[in-house]
Amino acid sequence: MTNRHLLAGILGTAALVASAVHAAGGAPAPAPTNDDCLACHDDATLKREDGRPVSVAGKAFADSVHGPMACVDCHADLAHAEFPHPEKFAPVDCAACHGDAVAAYGKSVHADARKAGKLLAATCTDCHGVHDIRPSSDHESKTYPLNLPGTCGRCHGDPKIIKEADIKIGDIVTKYHDSIHGKVLEKSGLLVSAKCTNCHGNHEIRRKTDPLSRVFRANVPGTCGTCHGGILTLYASGIHGSRLAAGDPKVPVCSDCHTAHEITRTDLDRWKLDVLAECGTCHVQSLRTYRDTFHGQVTSLGFTRVASCSDCHGAHDILPKADPRSTVSDGRRAETCRKCHAGANASFAKYDPHADKRDRVRNPPLFWATRFMQLLLGGVFVFFGLHTSLWFQRLLVKDKPQPPAKAASKKEAE
Repeated sequence: MTNRHLLAGILGTAALVASAVHAAGGAPAPAPTNDDCLACHDDATLKREDGRPVSVAGKAFADSVHGPMACVDCHADLAHAEFPHPEKFAPVDCAACHGDAVAAYGKSVHADARKAGKLLAATCTDCHGVHDIRPSSDHESKTYPLNLPGTCGRCHGDPKIIKEADIKIGDIVTKYHDSIHGKVLEKSGLLVSAKCTNCHGNHEIRRKTDPLSRVFRANVPGTCGTCHGGILTLYASGIHGSRLAAGDPKVPVCSDCHTAHEITRTDLDRWKLDVLAECGTCHVQSLRTYRDTFHGQVTSLGFTRVASCSDCHGAHDILPKADPRSTVSDGRRAETCRKCHAGANASFAKYDPHADKRDRVRNPPLFWATRFMQLLLGGVFVFFGLHTSLWFQRLLVKDKPQPPAKAASKKEAE
Protein backbone atom coordinates (compact mmCIF):
# COMPACT_ATOMS: atom_id res chain seq x y z
CA MET A 1 0.00 0.00 0.00
CA THR A 2 1.36 3.45 -0.93
CA ASN A 3 1.67 6.30 1.54
CA ARG A 4 -1.08 8.13 -0.34
CA HIS A 5 -3.48 5.24 -0.01
CA LEU A 6 -2.52 4.89 3.65
CA LEU A 7 -3.25 8.56 4.21
CA ALA A 8 -6.55 8.22 2.38
CA GLY A 9 -7.45 5.31 4.66
CA ILE A 10 -6.66 7.32 7.77
CA LEU A 11 -8.70 10.28 6.50
CA GLY A 12 -11.51 7.90 5.62
CA THR A 13 -11.52 6.43 9.12
CA ALA A 14 -11.56 9.90 10.60
CA ALA A 15 -14.42 10.90 8.33
CA LEU A 16 -16.40 7.79 9.31
CA VAL A 17 -15.87 8.58 12.99
CA ALA A 18 -17.00 12.16 12.45
CA SER A 19 -20.05 10.93 10.57
CA ALA A 20 -20.88 8.51 13.43
CA VAL A 21 -20.59 11.30 15.98
CA HIS A 22 -22.81 13.48 13.84
CA ALA A 23 -25.38 10.65 13.47
CA ALA A 24 -25.39 10.17 17.26
CA GLY A 25 -26.38 13.78 17.71
CA GLY A 26 -22.93 15.23 18.17
CA ALA A 27 -21.35 18.17 16.33
CA PRO A 28 -21.75 18.25 12.52
CA ALA A 29 -18.99 16.62 10.52
CA PRO A 30 -16.40 19.19 9.45
CA ALA A 31 -16.06 19.95 5.74
CA PRO A 32 -13.07 18.24 4.16
CA THR A 33 -10.08 20.42 3.47
CA ASN A 34 -8.28 20.60 0.12
CA ASP A 35 -5.61 18.34 1.51
CA ASP A 36 -8.32 15.84 2.38
CA CYS A 37 -9.61 15.85 -1.19
CA LEU A 38 -6.18 15.80 -2.80
CA ALA A 39 -5.11 12.87 -0.68
CA CYS A 40 -7.04 10.79 -3.20
CA HIS A 41 -7.59 13.01 -6.21
CA ASP A 42 -3.98 14.14 -6.68
CA ASP A 43 -3.35 10.82 -8.37
CA ALA A 44 -3.04 10.76 -12.16
CA THR A 45 -4.17 7.14 -12.27
CA LEU A 46 -7.45 7.75 -10.41
CA LYS A 47 -10.43 6.92 -12.63
CA ARG A 48 -14.12 6.15 -12.43
CA GLU A 49 -15.43 2.66 -13.03
CA ASP A 50 -16.17 3.63 -16.64
CA GLY A 51 -12.57 4.74 -17.16
CA ARG A 52 -13.05 8.49 -16.98
CA PRO A 53 -10.27 10.25 -15.04
CA VAL A 54 -11.17 12.08 -11.82
CA SER A 55 -7.69 13.12 -10.82
CA VAL A 56 -6.86 16.71 -9.90
CA ALA A 57 -3.29 17.92 -10.15
CA GLY A 58 -2.70 19.65 -6.85
CA LYS A 59 -0.10 22.11 -8.17
CA ALA A 60 -2.20 23.02 -11.22
CA PHE A 61 -5.16 23.74 -8.94
CA ALA A 62 -3.02 25.73 -6.51
CA ASP A 63 -1.72 27.89 -9.41
CA SER A 64 -5.21 28.44 -10.84
CA VAL A 65 -7.52 31.38 -10.19
CA HIS A 66 -9.44 29.13 -7.79
CA GLY A 67 -6.31 28.12 -5.88
CA PRO A 68 -7.20 30.18 -2.77
CA MET A 69 -10.64 28.55 -2.63
CA ALA A 70 -11.69 25.30 -1.03
CA CYS A 71 -12.87 22.36 -3.13
CA VAL A 72 -16.23 22.39 -1.34
CA ASP A 73 -16.78 26.04 -2.33
CA CYS A 74 -17.64 24.69 -5.77
CA HIS A 75 -18.64 21.15 -4.78
CA ALA A 76 -20.94 22.39 -2.05
CA ASP A 77 -23.01 19.22 -1.77
CA LEU A 78 -19.89 17.31 -0.69
CA ALA A 79 -19.15 19.64 2.23
CA HIS A 80 -20.76 17.27 4.73
CA ALA A 81 -21.08 14.10 2.68
CA GLU A 82 -20.09 10.78 4.15
CA PHE A 83 -16.69 9.43 3.18
CA PRO A 84 -16.09 8.11 0.63
CA HIS A 85 -18.44 10.52 -1.11
CA PRO A 86 -20.96 9.30 -3.71
CA GLU A 87 -19.68 8.80 -7.23
CA LYS A 88 -22.42 11.04 -8.60
CA PHE A 89 -22.87 14.51 -7.19
CA ALA A 90 -24.36 17.82 -8.27
CA PRO A 91 -22.59 19.59 -11.15
CA VAL A 92 -20.73 22.74 -10.25
CA ASP A 93 -22.82 25.89 -10.62
CA CYS A 94 -20.46 28.52 -12.07
CA ALA A 95 -23.28 31.07 -11.82
CA ALA A 96 -22.88 31.12 -8.04
CA CYS A 97 -19.85 33.38 -8.57
CA HIS A 98 -19.90 34.22 -12.27
CA GLY A 99 -23.57 35.14 -12.65
CA ASP A 100 -23.08 37.78 -15.34
CA ALA A 101 -20.88 35.54 -17.49
CA VAL A 102 -23.23 32.59 -17.19
CA ALA A 103 -26.21 34.80 -18.02
CA ALA A 104 -24.40 36.01 -21.14
CA TYR A 105 -23.54 32.42 -22.08
CA GLY A 106 -27.23 31.54 -21.75
CA LYS A 107 -27.95 33.83 -24.73
CA SER A 108 -25.22 32.31 -26.89
CA VAL A 109 -25.32 29.93 -29.82
CA HIS A 110 -23.52 27.35 -27.69
CA ALA A 111 -26.24 27.43 -25.02
CA ASP A 112 -28.95 27.22 -27.70
CA ALA A 113 -27.26 24.18 -29.21
CA ARG A 114 -27.12 22.39 -25.87
CA LYS A 115 -30.79 23.19 -25.22
CA ALA A 116 -31.51 21.57 -28.59
CA GLY A 117 -29.76 18.41 -27.49
CA LYS A 118 -26.39 19.03 -29.20
CA LEU A 119 -24.19 18.26 -26.21
CA LEU A 120 -20.98 18.76 -28.19
CA ALA A 121 -21.49 22.52 -27.87
CA ALA A 122 -18.95 24.25 -25.66
CA THR A 123 -19.54 24.93 -21.99
CA CYS A 124 -17.47 26.91 -19.44
CA THR A 125 -14.93 24.13 -18.92
CA ASP A 126 -14.35 23.55 -22.64
CA CYS A 127 -12.93 27.04 -22.99
CA HIS A 128 -11.54 27.79 -19.53
CA GLY A 129 -10.50 24.37 -18.25
CA VAL A 130 -11.64 22.63 -15.06
CA HIS A 131 -9.22 22.74 -12.12
CA ASP A 132 -6.41 24.50 -14.00
CA ILE A 133 -8.28 27.71 -14.88
CA ARG A 134 -5.94 30.69 -15.21
CA PRO A 135 -6.63 34.36 -15.94
CA SER A 136 -6.62 35.29 -19.62
CA SER A 137 -3.49 37.39 -19.02
CA ASP A 138 -1.57 34.23 -18.04
CA HIS A 139 0.54 32.75 -20.85
CA GLU A 140 -0.65 29.26 -19.89
CA SER A 141 -4.34 30.16 -19.90
CA LYS A 142 -6.55 28.57 -22.53
CA THR A 143 -7.96 32.04 -23.20
CA TYR A 144 -4.60 33.82 -23.48
CA PRO A 145 -4.57 35.56 -26.89
CA LEU A 146 -1.88 33.31 -28.38
CA ASN A 147 -3.72 30.19 -27.18
CA LEU A 148 -7.24 31.26 -28.07
CA PRO A 149 -7.29 30.03 -31.71
CA GLY A 150 -6.22 26.61 -30.47
CA THR A 151 -8.92 26.60 -27.80
CA CYS A 152 -11.65 27.47 -30.27
CA GLY A 153 -10.04 25.11 -32.76
CA ARG A 154 -10.65 22.12 -30.49
CA CYS A 155 -14.20 22.21 -31.87
CA HIS A 156 -14.12 24.51 -34.89
CA GLY A 157 -11.04 22.84 -36.35
CA ASP A 158 -11.98 19.23 -35.65
CA PRO A 159 -13.57 17.57 -38.73
CA LYS A 160 -15.36 15.01 -36.58
CA ILE A 161 -17.01 17.58 -34.32
CA ILE A 162 -17.79 19.84 -37.29
CA LYS A 163 -19.63 16.95 -38.94
CA GLU A 164 -21.42 15.68 -35.85
CA ALA A 165 -22.44 19.16 -34.70
CA ASP A 166 -23.41 20.17 -38.25
CA ILE A 167 -21.33 23.36 -38.17
CA LYS A 168 -22.23 24.83 -41.56
CA ILE A 169 -19.25 27.11 -41.99
CA GLY A 170 -16.78 24.24 -41.65
CA ASP A 171 -13.17 24.47 -40.54
CA ILE A 172 -12.74 28.18 -39.86
CA VAL A 173 -9.61 27.81 -37.74
CA THR A 174 -7.49 26.72 -40.71
CA LYS A 175 -8.78 29.71 -42.65
CA TYR A 176 -7.88 31.99 -39.75
CA HIS A 177 -4.33 30.56 -39.57
CA ASP A 178 -3.74 31.64 -43.18
CA SER A 179 -5.28 35.10 -42.75
CA ILE A 180 -3.44 38.34 -42.04
CA HIS A 181 -4.86 38.34 -38.50
CA GLY A 182 -3.75 34.78 -37.83
CA LYS A 183 -0.24 35.33 -39.18
CA VAL A 184 0.23 38.54 -37.21
CA LEU A 185 -0.90 36.82 -34.01
CA GLU A 186 0.73 33.43 -34.36
CA LYS A 187 3.89 34.22 -36.32
CA SER A 188 4.63 37.77 -35.20
CA GLY A 189 3.21 37.38 -31.69
CA LEU A 190 1.28 40.67 -31.73
CA LEU A 191 -1.47 40.28 -29.15
CA VAL A 192 -3.44 43.22 -30.58
CA SER A 193 -4.31 41.25 -33.71
CA ALA A 194 -7.95 40.27 -34.09
CA LYS A 195 -8.84 36.95 -32.49
CA CYS A 196 -12.05 34.94 -32.31
CA THR A 197 -13.37 36.84 -29.30
CA ASN A 198 -12.69 40.27 -30.81
CA CYS A 199 -15.19 39.60 -33.55
CA HIS A 200 -17.61 37.13 -31.96
CA GLY A 201 -17.45 38.08 -28.29
CA ASN A 202 -16.52 35.69 -25.51
CA HIS A 203 -19.53 34.42 -23.57
CA GLU A 204 -22.47 35.88 -25.50
CA ILE A 205 -21.53 34.49 -28.92
CA ARG A 206 -24.60 34.76 -31.12
CA ARG A 207 -25.45 33.55 -34.61
CA LYS A 208 -24.68 35.95 -37.44
CA THR A 209 -28.40 36.09 -38.23
CA ASP A 210 -29.14 37.51 -34.78
CA PRO A 211 -29.48 41.33 -34.90
CA LEU A 212 -27.66 41.49 -31.54
CA SER A 213 -24.68 39.51 -32.82
CA ARG A 214 -21.39 41.33 -33.27
CA VAL A 215 -21.14 39.72 -36.72
CA PHE A 216 -24.71 40.50 -37.79
CA ARG A 217 -24.41 42.17 -41.20
CA ALA A 218 -25.32 45.67 -40.06
CA ASN A 219 -22.98 45.40 -37.05
CA VAL A 220 -19.89 44.19 -38.92
CA PRO A 221 -18.43 47.67 -39.65
CA GLY A 222 -18.73 48.63 -35.99
CA THR A 223 -17.09 45.39 -34.91
CA CYS A 224 -14.19 45.80 -37.32
CA GLY A 225 -14.03 49.47 -36.37
CA THR A 226 -13.06 48.63 -32.79
CA CYS A 227 -9.57 48.06 -34.23
CA HIS A 228 -9.77 49.81 -37.60
CA GLY A 229 -11.20 53.09 -36.34
CA GLY A 230 -9.82 55.24 -39.15
CA ILE A 231 -11.23 52.94 -41.81
CA LEU A 232 -14.62 52.95 -40.09
CA THR A 233 -14.70 56.76 -40.27
CA LEU A 234 -13.96 56.66 -44.00
CA TYR A 235 -16.53 53.92 -44.61
CA ALA A 236 -19.22 55.80 -42.68
CA SER A 237 -18.65 58.91 -44.82
CA GLY A 238 -18.98 56.99 -48.10
CA ILE A 239 -22.03 55.90 -50.07
CA HIS A 240 -21.94 52.36 -48.73
CA GLY A 241 -21.72 53.38 -45.08
CA SER A 242 -24.37 56.07 -45.34
CA ARG A 243 -26.81 53.71 -47.04
CA LEU A 244 -26.15 51.02 -44.43
CA ALA A 245 -26.87 53.56 -41.70
CA ALA A 246 -30.11 54.40 -43.51
CA GLY A 247 -31.19 50.77 -43.23
CA ASP A 248 -30.20 49.30 -46.60
CA PRO A 249 -29.04 45.72 -45.83
CA LYS A 250 -27.77 45.04 -49.34
CA VAL A 251 -24.81 47.40 -49.37
CA PRO A 252 -21.36 45.83 -48.93
CA VAL A 253 -19.76 45.62 -45.50
CA CYS A 254 -16.20 44.74 -44.52
CA SER A 255 -16.63 40.97 -44.81
CA ASP A 256 -18.03 41.19 -48.36
CA CYS A 257 -14.79 42.57 -49.75
CA HIS A 258 -12.29 41.17 -47.25
CA THR A 259 -14.11 37.92 -46.29
CA ALA A 260 -14.68 36.92 -42.67
CA HIS A 261 -11.89 34.50 -41.74
CA GLU A 262 -9.57 34.42 -44.78
CA ILE A 263 -8.66 38.12 -44.69
CA THR A 264 -5.49 38.69 -46.68
CA ARG A 265 -3.18 41.65 -47.25
CA THR A 266 -4.62 44.14 -49.71
CA ASP A 267 -1.27 44.68 -51.43
CA LEU A 268 -1.17 41.12 -52.75
CA ASP A 269 -1.92 40.60 -56.45
CA ARG A 270 -4.34 37.79 -55.70
CA TRP A 271 -6.49 40.03 -53.55
CA LYS A 272 -6.41 42.89 -56.06
CA LEU A 273 -7.69 40.59 -58.79
CA ASP A 274 -10.29 38.87 -56.62
CA VAL A 275 -11.80 42.11 -55.34
CA LEU A 276 -12.65 43.14 -58.91
CA ALA A 277 -15.01 40.20 -59.16
CA GLU A 278 -16.41 41.07 -55.73
CA CYS A 279 -17.26 44.59 -56.89
CA GLY A 280 -18.91 43.02 -59.90
CA THR A 281 -21.35 41.03 -57.78
CA CYS A 282 -23.26 44.29 -57.27
CA HIS A 283 -21.99 46.45 -60.12
CA VAL A 284 -22.46 43.90 -62.88
CA GLN A 285 -22.64 46.30 -65.81
CA SER A 286 -19.70 48.37 -64.56
CA LEU A 287 -17.51 45.28 -64.36
CA ARG A 288 -18.60 44.20 -67.85
CA THR A 289 -17.74 47.57 -69.37
CA TYR A 290 -14.48 47.71 -67.41
CA ARG A 291 -13.48 44.35 -68.90
CA ASP A 292 -13.92 45.87 -72.38
CA THR A 293 -11.21 48.47 -71.67
CA PHE A 294 -7.44 48.22 -71.79
CA HIS A 295 -7.33 48.23 -67.99
CA GLY A 296 -9.83 45.41 -67.78
CA GLN A 297 -8.16 43.33 -70.46
CA VAL A 298 -4.80 43.56 -68.70
CA THR A 299 -6.24 42.52 -65.33
CA SER A 300 -7.96 39.60 -67.05
CA LEU A 301 -4.48 38.37 -67.96
CA GLY A 302 -3.46 38.47 -64.29
CA PHE A 303 -1.54 41.75 -64.18
CA THR A 304 -2.25 44.41 -61.54
CA ARG A 305 -0.13 47.37 -62.64
CA VAL A 306 -3.15 49.08 -64.18
CA ALA A 307 -6.11 50.91 -62.68
CA SER A 308 -8.81 48.89 -60.96
CA CYS A 309 -11.99 49.92 -59.16
CA SER A 310 -10.40 51.32 -55.99
CA ASP A 311 -7.72 53.23 -57.90
CA CYS A 312 -10.38 55.45 -59.42
CA HIS A 313 -13.30 55.31 -56.97
CA GLY A 314 -11.46 54.90 -53.68
CA ALA A 315 -11.64 51.95 -51.30
CA HIS A 316 -13.72 52.79 -48.22
CA ASP A 317 -14.93 56.36 -48.72
CA ILE A 318 -16.51 55.76 -52.14
CA LEU A 319 -18.82 58.60 -53.16
CA PRO A 320 -21.23 59.02 -56.08
CA LYS A 321 -19.94 60.86 -59.15
CA ALA A 322 -22.27 63.81 -58.51
CA ASP A 323 -20.63 64.50 -55.14
CA PRO A 324 -17.85 67.12 -55.57
CA ARG A 325 -15.75 65.18 -53.04
CA SER A 326 -15.79 62.07 -55.23
CA THR A 327 -12.53 61.10 -56.90
CA VAL A 328 -14.43 60.64 -60.18
CA SER A 329 -16.39 63.90 -60.03
CA ASP A 330 -15.94 66.32 -62.91
CA GLY A 331 -13.69 68.56 -60.82
CA ARG A 332 -11.38 65.81 -59.56
CA ARG A 333 -11.26 63.28 -62.39
CA ALA A 334 -8.09 64.69 -64.00
CA GLU A 335 -6.39 64.64 -60.60
CA THR A 336 -7.33 60.98 -60.20
CA CYS A 337 -6.02 60.10 -63.65
CA ARG A 338 -2.72 61.84 -62.88
CA LYS A 339 -1.99 59.24 -60.20
CA CYS A 340 -0.94 57.00 -63.09
CA HIS A 341 -0.86 59.31 -66.12
CA ALA A 342 1.34 62.25 -65.15
CA GLY A 343 0.31 64.43 -68.10
CA ALA A 344 -3.43 63.94 -67.78
CA ASN A 345 -5.46 67.09 -68.32
CA ALA A 346 -9.13 67.96 -68.63
CA SER A 347 -9.31 66.62 -72.18
CA PHE A 348 -7.66 63.36 -71.14
CA ALA A 349 -10.17 63.02 -68.31
CA LYS A 350 -13.07 63.03 -70.77
CA TYR A 351 -12.23 59.42 -71.52
CA ASP A 352 -15.12 57.21 -70.49
CA PRO A 353 -13.71 54.18 -68.59
CA HIS A 354 -17.10 52.48 -68.63
CA ALA A 355 -18.16 53.23 -72.19
CA ASP A 356 -20.85 50.78 -73.21
CA LYS A 357 -21.03 49.90 -76.90
CA ARG A 358 -24.44 48.34 -76.22
CA ASP A 359 -25.97 51.51 -74.74
CA ARG A 360 -27.34 53.80 -77.48
CA VAL A 361 -28.43 56.47 -74.99
CA ARG A 362 -25.21 56.84 -73.01
CA ASN A 363 -22.71 56.33 -75.84
CA PRO A 364 -24.46 56.92 -79.20
CA PRO A 365 -21.26 57.42 -81.27
CA LEU A 366 -19.73 54.22 -79.90
CA PHE A 367 -23.02 52.36 -80.29
CA TRP A 368 -23.43 53.33 -83.98
CA ALA A 369 -19.73 52.86 -84.74
CA THR A 370 -19.96 49.36 -83.29
CA ARG A 371 -23.07 48.61 -85.33
CA PHE A 372 -21.38 49.93 -88.49
CA MET A 373 -18.31 47.80 -87.86
CA GLN A 374 -20.49 44.75 -87.23
CA LEU A 375 -22.38 45.32 -90.47
CA LEU A 376 -19.18 46.02 -92.37
CA LEU A 377 -17.50 42.93 -91.01
CA GLY A 378 -20.57 40.82 -91.72
CA GLY A 379 -20.86 42.25 -95.24
CA VAL A 380 -17.21 41.56 -95.98
CA PHE A 381 -17.56 37.94 -94.89
CA VAL A 382 -20.76 37.47 -96.91
CA PHE A 383 -19.40 39.14 -100.06
CA PHE A 384 -16.05 37.40 -100.07
CA GLY A 385 -17.58 34.13 -98.94
CA LEU A 386 -19.90 34.24 -101.97
CA HIS A 387 -17.03 35.40 -104.19
CA THR A 388 -14.81 32.54 -103.02
CA SER A 389 -17.59 30.00 -103.51
CA LEU A 390 -18.25 31.12 -107.10
CA TRP A 391 -14.55 31.26 -107.89
CA PHE A 392 -14.10 27.73 -106.55
CA GLN A 393 -16.92 26.49 -108.82
CA ARG A 394 -15.30 28.20 -111.83
CA LEU A 395 -12.01 26.44 -111.09
CA LEU A 396 -13.78 23.08 -111.00
CA VAL A 397 -15.35 23.67 -114.42
CA LYS A 398 -12.13 24.97 -115.97
CA ASP A 399 -10.00 22.03 -114.85
CA LYS A 400 -12.54 19.38 -115.85
CA PRO A 401 -11.05 17.08 -118.69
CA GLN A 402 -12.73 17.41 -122.12
CA PRO A 403 -14.32 14.22 -123.76
CA PRO A 404 -12.52 12.80 -126.88
CA ALA A 405 -13.90 13.98 -130.27
CA LYS A 406 -16.06 11.49 -132.20
CA ALA A 407 -14.36 9.63 -135.12
CA ALA A 408 -17.04 10.78 -137.61
CA SER A 409 -16.52 14.35 -136.71
CA LYS A 410 -12.77 13.85 -137.19
CA LYS A 411 -13.24 12.44 -140.75
CA GLU A 412 -15.50 15.26 -141.66
CA ALA A 413 -12.88 17.62 -140.52
CA GLU A 414 -10.33 15.90 -142.85
